[in-house]
Amino acid sequence: MQEDSVSESDEQNEGKKSKSYWIWKCFYIPIHWFKMLSREMHWSFVLGVVVVYGISQGVGGALAGVGTKYYMKDVQKVQPSEAQVYAGITSIPWIVKPLWGLLTDVVPILGYRRRPYFIFAGLLGATAMLLLSFHENLHLVLALLALTAGSAGVAIADVTIDACVAHNSISHPSLAADMQSLCAFSSSVGALLGFSVSGIFVHLIGPMGVFGLLTIPAGLVILVGFLLDEPRMQNFSYRQVNQNFVDASKAMWTTLKSENVWRPCLYMYLSLALSLNILEGMFYWYTDSKDGPSFSQESIGFIFSISSVGSLLGAILYQYALKDYAFRDLLFWTQLLYGLSGMFDLIIVLRLNLKFGIPDYVFVVFVESIGQMTIRLKWMPMLVLSSKLCPSGIEGTFFALLMSIDNVGLLSSSWAGGFVLHVLKITRTKFDNIWLAILIRNILRITPLCMLFLVPRVDPNSFVLLPKESVDSKVDIDASETKHVELISLVHSVDDNM
Repeated sequence: MQEDSVSESDEQNEGKKSKSYWIWKCFYIPIHWFKMLSREMHWSFVLGVVVVYGISQGVGGALAGVGTKYYMKDVQKVQPSEAQVYAGITSIPWIVKPLWGLLTDVVPILGYRRRPYFIFAGLLGATAMLLLSFHENLHLVLALLALTAGSAGVAIADVTIDACVAHNSISHPSLAADMQSLCAFSSSVGALLGFSVSGIFVHLIGPMGVFGLLTIPAGLVILVGFLLDEPRMQNFSYRQVNQNFVDASKAMWTTLKSENVWRPCLYMYLSLALSLNILEGMFYWYTDSKDGPSFSQESIGFIFSISSVGSLLGAILYQYALKDYAFRDLLFWTQLLYGLSGMFDLIIVLRLNLKFGIPDYVFVVFVESIGQMTIRLKWMPMLVLSSKLCPSGIEGTFFALLMSIDNVGLLSSSWAGGFVLHVLKITRTKFDNIWLAILIRNILRITPLCMLFLVPRVDPNSFVLLPKESVDSKVDIDASETKHVELISLVHSVDDNM
């Protein structure tokens, strides 16, 4: 009996040690990973990614997203189709990201190519949010201008940190996927935190009060501008700026003409544009007391926060299990899953979940989580590919150009979704045809599967290099060093793998 009790005690101790070991490992691995990235690329770069992606776009984006929805619905009192169109308008600064990228690449300020643009972005965002928070009866046009200016502040900070990521992806090619994972991880955790408190803050201080809180992320972006480790360019001649613009434009055009560049870009645009965005219609239905579940402000925020866990899981799953898979193979399954997951929205608007005894709240959390996870999994490999297509010297501009293609797709999706909501007569109080809008959206989500031949079938660890004839392209960016900086070809022929 004593031996049995001793063996049971040993097993319990081993079980406790095993649990402690896994808990310790869960904390140690991310910390070790952050330390490795900080050591390889300087801590200020990692801080910049965390602030821009985690706090500005993650926490700030979540607060702004929920706050703007209630601002348009309760303060400006617009229809869901109009709100969908206005959401597209405020995203226009993201479409002109190549302009911000070109400025950061060829127009240094006081000898720095990145730091001043972080400072400007933070000041612009803070000013716009203060205007929205202090004026209670702001005209719709002025409100849209302020929201667009705030969006521009976030976009400029985004393109500047993207330039840093693209530059480090070139100098540390083996860490390219890790850097995209850092961006995705920061964004997902930030969104989780932001959505967790967004509904509470909207309830306590209203959407205008939430806009006031958004000055804090903008202030942290300013701080990044002061702390970022960046070498100062000496003896830069601003008389060469015009020529730099011309050379950078030529370099971008040379790169973009490559079949192995424009084909993935075309797929990215079509994949986004064909996924109709009807989120505003769904939001109005979620909060409707007659036809919808009548979710409260706190419930909306909590639903989005739990769904952002799906985005975080998608980033973790890609980093530890899927990052070495071929682009085309991974995109096939994620696009298919993305299309099929949209059918869950059809189930809830037809109230079929209640027939199976599943509460609306639980079902919506599940649906949003699956949707966010598939979106994250779908675009992580394309972000890695995009970062490797960027020519050295204009990496900020070209990465911004690739991302602006995505944003044009998002704008097309948003305006097309608003058009569908308008045609189907879905209003603030009438949702009879929302099931048809969902069905149309879901069918269109599947169509990009027919276009996967545009994506190269190579794994993310392979460089995708430009055709041989473009190797001779040159671009004059850094006048202090040389008159010409070779346009590094990052894309090699993948015809054998396609």
